[in-house]
Amino acid sequence: MKVLLTGAAGFVGSHVGDELDVSGHQVVRLDALLPQVHPVDTAVPPDLVVGEVQNAGLLSSLLDGVDAVCHQAAMVGHGLDIGDAPAYASNNDLATAVLLAAMHRAGVGRLVLASSMVVYGEGRYRCPTHDVVRPGARRDGDLAKGRFEPPCPVCGTALEPLLVPEDAPLDPRSVYAATKLAQEHLAAAWARQTGGTVWALRYHNVYGPRMPRNTPYAGVASLFRSALARGEPPRVLEDGRQRRDFVHVHDVARANALALRADLPAGTFEPVNVCSGQPRTVGELAQALATVCAGPPPIVVGGSRPADVRHVVADPAKASRVLGFQAAVPFEAGIAQLCAPTEFSAPTAPSVPAVSTVPSQAITSQ
Repeated sequence: MKVLLTGAAGFVGSHVGDELDVSGHQVVRLDALLPQVHPVDTAVPPDLVVGEVQNAGLLSSLLDGVDAVCHQAAMVGHGLDIGDAPAYASNNDLATAVLLAAMHRAGVGRLVLASSMVVYGEGRYRCPTHDVVRPGARRDGDLAKGRFEPPCPVCGTALEPLLVPEDAPLDPRSVYAATKLAQEHLAAAWARQTGGTVWALRYHNVYGPRMPRNTPYAGVASLFRSALARGEPPRVLEDGRQRRDFVHVHDVARANALALRADLPAGTFEPVNVCSGQPRTVGELAQALATVCAGPPPIVVGGSRPADVRHVVADPAKASRVLGFQAAVPFEAGIAQLCAPTEFSAPTAPSVPAVSTVPSQAITSQ
């Protein structure tokens, strides 16, 4: 299969490309090398085309003979502030709209979309009295007093977190989350209108080799590892008991390869959690990293960020059923890999092979 892979030089995208190569696919790699997440010492594939997904003319040339698109390109993370909104909307939503239109013109009807658990907002919860409910908003006064669990919207009781299935209500809490949900809506509309098919892979907390570091757009595992590399303790917000699902990037890449091979009925949009199925707390992550990296123990500092949610833990059942996907990398092994010398130490010299480029005015970010 000939596959256009967007975001091919990124953290997840580079591993997806490796997996597709091993699986025997012909991969066309595209990335805009956004400076915020691609420092000058980033190693990039020698066959990379540097350009933005918003460039319809470039897409037209790259989609010639392509059988499927694996769309990984996006700005990720909380960002700095609401001032990032135009960049998120441009690189995530406008880019996806341009890509979908180009796919339609080229007659390409198969899409694997990198989505995210952030579309859920808070996870799924049960009240002892009112059963499964949508959680009430966490109030600043409660957070300041260390009451971090979201309350029942009916009686105010602290809720019990449950596994989140794909049909849970969607409630994005940040600009990034809103743009990821918009990507899903655009892709679903494209599928219905064109007869195309979409696997929307809702990644949970991805970690592993090549994670971006020392950037406000990085994930929590990368932020903790960067602190340890500086000899500082990881700083854990709230009480450290926030529950997440940490899934290794090699498993995420394999899920993409499985989705590319899996058929769907024409006009179908299918969301799937990509997760480990093994809940961990943020505090456990910080402690595990500190232990294997032989660094100072984590410090619980309290507080929270405005867009943070308390618990998001995925139900892995659907991925197993429809894709035959189950995570294979154990948490302990994945964390140990993060602190290997080749990962834990900063690069000492640039390593950037020659790449194909498009005019500089078309190069922005992914």
